[in-house]
Amino acid sequence: MDKLSAIQTFVRVTETGSFSAVARELGTSQSSVSKSVAALEKYLGAQLLNRTTRSISLTEEGERYFEEVRRLVAEIHDAESALKKGKHQLSGNLRVAASVGYGRMVLMPYINEFLAQHPDVKIDLNLNDGFIDIVEQGIDVAIRIGDLPDSSLLAKRIGTSQRALMASKSYLKKVSKTIGIPKIPADIEHHRCIIYTGIQSRNIWEFHSKDGSSIKVRVDGNFQSNSSEAIRAAGLSGMGLCYSPIWLFYEELKSGEIIILLKDWPMNSLPIHAVYPLQRKNSPKVKSLVDYLTNALGQNSFVVSSKNH
Repeated sequence: MDKLSAIQTFVRVTETGSFSAVARELGTSQSSVSKSVAALEKYLGAQLLNRTTRSISLTEEGERYFEEVRRLVAEIHDAESALKKGKHQLSGNLRVAASVGYGRMVLMPYINEFLAQHPDVKIDLNLNDGFIDIVEQGIDVAIRIGDLPDSSLLAKRIGTSQRALMASKSYLKKVSKTIGIPKIPADIEHHRCIIYTGIQSRNIWEFHSKDGSSIKVRVDGNFQSNSSEAIRAAGLSGMGLCYSPIWLFYEELKSGEIIILLKDWPMNSLPIHAVYPLQRKNSPKVKSLVDYLTNALGQNSFVVSSKNH
């Protein structure tokens, strides 16, 4: 048995979920691919795949083994590509993770540009507003907003997420003759607030004055969500005030559909990091993508004109 070949075959069968698909890739028979994986299982003394007539799935031991050897296969592919095509020509798979809203609204245009520059790279973008274990999920690089917990992962700061108090023009028109438009942080207590539950502060919104003082306001409202997409939809429909990143409403801020409030009381900005496992430190694809995003986000900051008030 060619152990490396068997491992590579097992990884592709797991990624595609199909013996026949891998057989077509390799130009061989389905039975040959199946025998290769079976030989690997025999060598390891463990069943890696559950097989039925309709599908295959990883066993518990197979899941652990896959996450380890997948990185090994990727590193071998990177090394081979660097020798065959030159270090500036990238190829192979790259698994990227980000939150749903940021991935869709900010990352996608940059990923499109990155792939245009590196047509032999294939990006698998995992969008999830919850926390995911990037090592367990086999993610090569994750884009995370906010302070990072201590971990064995490597991280590089690639940008800043500026936040502000915002509301739709329709909401402000509705409340202007009743409770009024907020002029100071304390005024927010009289308003319905759209609460994002994906951060620890949740219903405690903090503001800073120009003299350095700060104030925390406990807010309330009749809608909350852990999804930035849902917060965006609620803000656009006039359901209340939003404590949100600029990028979430960037186009609407430029058009005037969404208005920034309390500009004399700015909110804390959050760091944006690219996070990746130690094993991917020397990956040319990871380094190239991280460097590209660092440069792109630095040149295309989400800053709104002072005309928005």
